[in-house]
Amino acid sequence: MARIALTDITPWITEAVLAHPQDLPAYLCHRLGVSKSCARNQLNRLVDAQWLQRDGVTRRATYRPGALRQVVRRYALAGLQEDLPWSHDFAGRFELRPNVARIAQHVFTELLNNAIDHSAGTWVTVSMRQTPTQLQMLVSDDGRGVFDAVAERFQITDPTVAMLELAKGKLTSQPDRHTGRGLFFSAKLADIFDLHANESAYQQCEWQRDQWVQRSRPACRQGTSVYVGICVDTERSLDDVLRRYSVDGMGYGFDRTVVPLKLMTHAQNGLESRAQARRVTARLQEFRRVELDFEGLPDVGHGFADELFRVYGHQHPGIELVPTNMAPRVAAIVRSIVPAVGAAGSVRALAMPLSQPA
Repeated sequence: MARIALTDITPWITEAVLAHPQDLPAYLCHRLGVSKSCARNQLNRLVDAQWLQRDGVTRRATYRPGALRQVVRRYALAGLQEDLPWSHDFAGRFELRPNVARIAQHVFTELLNNAIDHSAGTWVTVSMRQTPTQLQMLVSDDGRGVFDAVAERFQITDPTVAMLELAKGKLTSQPDRHTGRGLFFSAKLADIFDLHANESAYQQCEWQRDQWVQRSRPACRQGTSVYVGICVDTERSLDDVLRRYSVDGMGYGFDRTVVPLKLMTHAQNGLESRAQARRVTARLQEFRRVELDFEGLPDVGHGFADELFRVYGHQHPGIELVPTNMAPRVAAIVRSIVPAVGAAGSVRALAMPLSQPA
């Protein structure tokens, strides 16, 4: 008989051991169609790999989940309610600290709701795995892909610009039913967040907060696939992250955002034009404070900076524009337009003049 790979067993062994703690060997015999000795060999391998814990002597042993756990489910999207898969199939299978469990439930239900309401697909697959260091989640649908959905609703055909809009937050194709918070805050709650769709892929990491990096190899050809990694020992809480994007840091008003400007650039395309600046400023009036992050940009064009700070600032005096992480040449360009800006890399609100030479 061919050797059974552990990867053929691990997607369902956590649920199996919770349902069959005392007769797990017999269950494996039946499910795998193998002998008792082969089933025991598989159980030994699973114990050694930390998928199972065994209590008692071998022939009278009872089993329970180990440090590694996994649940994989596939659902039809029609009529699906996102809270039921969490409560019925996932929540009771993992051992998580209260703050991590709440983060996981929030991200799980938001991503599943996105697939239900926005993907126009028929199926979604959800996988959640716990390791000694991380909780890992993968939500994949067979729909049209998030960047195509953005293009259809907002006439944005460039995935990079679509990603910039998603990075700002408050972007939704169904404003009567959604506020555009789900994907935004799911990314902020994660230590690693990968978004794959329409032959494009982007990643955000907690250690590079608010920065999105384009990945070279998208993981899916159809639909949207989102991977989330959360450290199981994180002190992060849902409340902390929600409050982080309010101006005063105390409430739950989503009135502050960060715009990662490097997202719009590549080797042959810097930030030079007024048209690029107008793309950056789209929808910023929905926020009270906007941090314009110049991380990774050695230089910008005068027209870009003038349109961004002087023209848009004059047209929207109620919005606080805050440049951050400016390289020396970027800071010099910005100061030539708005003298109130401080030294390179400083973070100061801009007092916009009513007039300034172009």
